[in-house]
Amino acid sequence: MLILFNKPYGVLCQFTDHSTPPRRTLAEFVGQKDVYPAGRLDFDSEGLLLLTDDGALAHRLTDPRHKQPKTYLVQVEGVLTRGALDSLRRGVLLNDGPTLPAQAEVLDAAPEWLWPRDPPVRFRKTVPDSWLRLTIREGRNRQVRRMTAAVGLPTLRLIRERIGDHALDGLAPGQWRTE
Repeated sequence: MLILFNKPYGVLCQFTDHSTPPRRTLAEFVGQKDVYPAGRLDFDSEGLLLLTDDGALAHRLTDPRHKQPKTYLVQVEGVLTRGALDSLRRGVLLNDGPTLPAQAEVLDAAPEWLWPRDPPVRFRKTVPDSWLRLTIREGRNRQVRRMTAAVGLPTLRLIRERIGDHALDGLAPGQWRTE
């Protein structure tokens, strides 16, 4: 079984949380038993999360050797320059080594289908922001955020829209479907 879930902002990628006070978890949204996340999506990130009951499938989806492409919509603080875009496309040097080259494209604005974030991203009149679509083939901890920071553009909002052949395709935050 494969479940495609649109993880809302501020939800943990696990079914339980033992912190005080407890945070929102997958259990609030996914009632299916015996499925587990295939990979992670940060607490402060949104979008596509795959869950499965098939260990071999989870391995194919998450093992770095398979280099599954993961596509993100990224809102960054600042103006996306040609130099920053070229750096992302070549790969950037992070503290744990260089990244593989990424596919990166500038967007004129957030896509029309994108839902508002709750809570909203902070807005500053004096600091512009930009949107880009970034596809990576690795899955290091907070990699996209670290990549944009490395080119001088801190991430304000991060939404994963695709993993390999699996895409959000109209799933609203908190909704899921099986494939």
